[in-house]
Amino acid sequence: MSVDAEIAQAPSREVFYRHRLAVRLTHWINALALFFLLGSGLNIFNAHPQLYWGAKGDEYDKPILSIQAVDTDAGPKGVTTIGPWHFTTTGVLGWSKVEGVATARAWPSWLTIPSFQDLADARHWHFLFAWILALNSATYLAWGLWKRHLQIDIWPTRADLRTFIPSVIDHLKLKHPTGEAAKRYNILQRLAYLGVLTLIATMILSGLSMSPGFDAFAPWLPDLLGGRQSARTIHFFSASLIVLFVFVHLVEVVLAGPLNEVRSMITGWFTVPEDHK
Repeated sequence: MSVDAEIAQAPSREVFYRHRLAVRLTHWINALALFFLLGSGLNIFNAHPQLYWGAKGDEYDKPILSIQAVDTDAGPKGVTTIGPWHFTTTGVLGWSKVEGVATARAWPSWLTIPSFQDLADARHWHFLFAWILALNSATYLAWGLWKRHLQIDIWPTRADLRTFIPSVIDHLKLKHPTGEAAKRYNILQRLAYLGVLTLIATMILSGLSMSPGFDAFAPWLPDLLGGRQSARTIHFFSASLIVLFVFVHLVEVVLAGPLNEVRSMITGWFTVPEDHK
């Protein structure tokens, strides 16, 4: 059989429309917003690199988490404290180089927006993209409920929940859905997307509770979260869990086939992996 005949007889890969335009647009807008929020948020954190629980927090209170530079006989070093545990993080956290000059700074310049320490500019960037994230997420939720995308594609059914353990085992074996199973979100994806939506909502609410202007409108919100300092701590750890989600998400994209996955989130069209069973 000739090569041309073999090509003609080879089965064509199935392609289907996986991501609608609204999903793609809100996905990329949220990705951009989260990038700027993270960088500017770390710059804001650098102004007081300590987290507390309660209504108040200052240098005389015991922090839940702190990142600082301390003087030692061998010179300054970076120390990160989480509860009773202390870690030396010189060169990364607390004490790192900025343009070749060692500087006492909680988060290094390559992670913050702007790269230099500027609380005012960082707040401007942060507030701008916080509103973009809030409005974009609200748009996604409204559209998702209206088109039943959340109810059908995201919310797990009882049948989905019964596949939780097998799905975990498959992912540990680096096996991803193929054939018909690849056309819908699996249980781990559904739970992860619901989780990140909850984290975004928590981050927005905790951020609003730190705003004096919003506190005047809703004074009960900081109390609901345990106080302004508690809200700041919740805000930080919500953002940290979102970063963890993004990391795992990107790893899964690479393992599942980056060209196909990224193309589907740009064009909407997804090539179904062949079922080899």
